[in-house]
Amino acid sequence: MNGALPVVAALATFVATASFAGENERSRNDTSSPEGSTWEFAVTAYPTVVRGGDNYTSAIGTADRGPFHLEARYNYESVGARSAFVGWTFAGGETITWELTPIVGGAWGTTQAFVPGLEASVAWGPVDVYIEAEYVHDSHAQSDSYTYAWSELGYRPAEWLRIGVAGQRTRIYGGERDIQRGPFAQVTVDRVTVGGYWFNPGASDQVFVGLISVAF
Repeated sequence: MNGALPVVAALATFVATASFAGENERSRNDTSSPEGSTWEFAVTAYPTVVRGGDNYTSAIGTADRGPFHLEARYNYESVGARSAFVGWTFAGGETITWELTPIVGGAWGTTQAFVPGLEASVAWGPVDVYIEAEYVHDSHAQSDSYTYAWSELGYRPAEWLRIGVAGQRTRIYGGERDIQRGPFAQVTVDRVTVGGYWFNPGASDQVFVGLISVAF
């Protein structure tokens, strides 16, 4: 599909526009070199309930040392798929902070594909935007290749609470709806975050995605 390049180009342009300042509050200690930085890890589970479909749980593990980024996923590109990625994080900003992580990797199992992607966030005070996009280039059939995207518009009324709306474009549910949208809420206590996303509220093909994340 040709949808990946416009997504990546538009996102890179948007993030670059917001980058006229110093260092992102979420950036690692030094975005120029991993030397002197310590490893940071996170494990996140997404238990997913699909109305009229099969329930499953996706999982993501990340490891970061300075700007160096490693990521492994399970049940993400498709149920039964495994994937792994390597990337590099660029960050900056003061009033408007931004973080951009190009990644490249591959998937195996039920989906066998080369997968380039991009993870990016922009924050301004209590408001933030997070976007994740990847192109799943299936190695067996071009017709099975697709562009996956996840986006969030969040607001923090308190340091421990984040609410907003989310949207995603995926084929993992196997239904006719190409794009899902809905509200979400997250609560963070120390290094643990718990939350949930409610896609397609009120529709016959509702999807609930839980969130349990631990950073260490």
